[in-house]
Amino acid sequence: MKFLVDQALSPLVADGLMAQGHDAVHVCTRGLSSAPDEVIFEHAAAEDRILISADTDFGAILALRRSARPSVVLLRRVPRRPALQVEVLVANLPNLAEFLQQGAIVVFDDARIRVRLLPIGG
Repeated sequence: MKFLVDQALSPLVADGLMAQGHDAVHVCTRGLSSAPDEVIFEHAAAEDRILISADTDFGAILALRRSARPSVVLLRRVPRRPALQVEVLVANLPNLAEFLQQGAIVVFDDARIRVRLLPIGG
C-alpha cells in the first residue's frame, strides 16, 4: 500500500511502515511540512496514496468535497509513540485493505475502528 503521513504524526511512522514493506512517505520529505491541508490532500490524491493523520480536518475535507479519494486513516486516541502507532496500523491493515483501496475514511478511536466508505454524503 502507498501512504502519505501527515505532519501531525512523526516521520518515524512512515519509516516504520516502509520497514514493513509499504510505500510510505512523510510530508516533510515532500517539502509539505507547512502546507495547508488542502495541498496535502491533493498531493495524496495525485499520488494515489492513503493519507494517515491525527488531524480531523481531513475528514471534513472529504465530506465537503464528496470525494472518493484519497482514503484517509485518522489516528485518534491511540498511543503517541510512533512505534506503537505503526504496530496498530500494521496489525489492522489486512482487515482494512479492501476498504482503503475502495475509498474510505478509517478512524482508530480508543479500542475500536470505524470505517466509512467514500464518498461521504454521496
